[in-house]
This record gives sequence, C-alpha cells and structure tokens, in this order.
Amino acid sequence: MDWQSPALTAALEAWLAEDIGRGDLTAAALQGQQGQAHWVAKQPGQFCGGLLVQRLFQRLDPVVSVRLLRQDGDAVEAGDCLLELEGPATALVAGERTALNLAMRLSGIATATAELVAQLQGTGVRLADTRKTTPGLRLLEKYAVRCGGGINHRMGLDDAAMLKENHIAWAGGITAAIAAVRDQAPWPAAVIVEAETEAQALEAVQAGANGVLLDEFTPEQLTALVPSLRDCSTRGVVLEASGIQPEQLQAYAATGIDLISTSAPVTRSRWLDLSMRFT
Repeated sequence: MDWQSPALTAALEAWLAEDIGRGDLTAAALQGQQGQAHWVAKQPGQFCGGLLVQRLFQRLDPVVSVRLLRQDGDAVEAGDCLLELEGPATALVAGERTALNLAMRLSGIATATAELVAQLQGTGVRLADTRKTTPGLRLLEKYAVRCGGGINHRMGLDDAAMLKENHIAWAGGITAAIAAVRDQAPWPAAVIVEAETEAQALEAVQAGANGVLLDEFTPEQLTALVPSLRDCSTRGVVLEASGIQPEQLQAYAATGIDLISTSAPVTRSRWLDLSMRFT
C-alpha cells in the first residue's frame, strides 16, 4: 500500500472536506490550545487503519504527532490503547470522526477476515477477496483483508481476466474465449474461468486456463472433481471455490482446492467499535 500516493492524498482531502465542509464551527472554542488524545478498542478484534490515521491527521495539520501502539493487523482486546495523538486541538477535533470512521470500517473487515482465516488454519487453503468493494475504497478494503490474513484476488478488470457466463456465451465457448483473451491481451495476465458444471471446468483446464472458479459446487462434487482437474492440467491450475457459507469453510477446504473466495468480510462485516479519548 503506497501511503504517499497522489490518489490517496486526493481521497484524504475529499474525506476531510466532506466532514469539515466550510469549516469546523467549534474551532473558535479551541484556538491556541494544544491537545492530547488516545484511541481505545471497545471490543476485541483485528486493528487496521493506523497508518491511514497518521496520514489523515498529518494531512490536516503536519504538526500533529501520531504514535502507533498497535500495528495494522494486530489482534486487540477491549480496553487496549491503540495510538496516541498530540497537536493543535483544532486539528484533533476536526479529524476525529473521519479517522474513526475509516479505521472502524477497515478494522471490521480485518476482524471478519481473521475469523474466517482461523477456520482454514492448517488446511493449506487460502482465503481470497473479490471485487465486491465500496467504490473509492477498494485499495483500503483489500488492504484490510490482507491485515486479517486473507489474500487479494483481482484488484480490477486489468489485473486478470475472469471469464464468466456472458463472456463464454458471446465468445462461442470457453476455448474460444480463452484464445481471444490470450491473443489480444496487451500485457501478460492470468486467465480464470468461472465454471458452473463439471464439463465446463474440464474444458477450461484443457484449454489452458490458469485458474478455474468452481461456483456453487457441493463439497462432495468437488471431492470427486478436483483429482480429474489436476490430472488433465499440463502446467498446474489454481482451483478456487466460491458461493460458500462461512460455516462450510472446513468442508470445502478438505476437497483439495487451493482458494476459497468470498466477499463476506467486506459486504457483511460490522465496524469494530473504537473510541478517541482526549486527555
């Protein structure tokens, strides 16, 4: 994650402007005052967002000092002190809500991811995210997934080619769709095929797909299918399962697949409750 990128700087400016608007009307009561504050976790979870908080407050006022007591990805308990801030009271108050909102959102994603990753511990199967992210927050939400122990799948449509039902139909079949992408892709890219049937999965592997997303197969179906897919792959193929409920993770992990992809940490997670307290 490039915390100094122009894109992130622009986003920080927009997020601060959204809350501050024409100016913080309470600033008049704080003029000339120096403040100190700290963040406290109000429930257990996985912390994420400290580095972003540093950038946000220093963008608001470079004089503000942010000392991280917990790193992104650290497990925290209720009552843990996460970071300390010091600087002009006007800046601390003005940035409080935006900073907390972002960190609570990202910590919630990291926490939800860590809970699912824990279920896969020892299986060798990795948990991957999807492109179901909040517009404008993709890089941060995917960063939070990594902080929770998951891995990022595709960052965007330019990252890897995932051929789905419509692509296959319009191209005239799986083999034709793979050939078209390989022939015209302007840079080296993996080709992944979403398969809904055993026949589609086998054709994808035989046509040279780098990965096959096995959508809504049962664990029993995958247990029978995975060895066949491995056998007909000449250069190795990444086998991924999706459409899985959290309580089914271990059953799917035992089928021989490589990845389980899910949008749940991003789309279903609750914010982790954090508080900023002034001293």
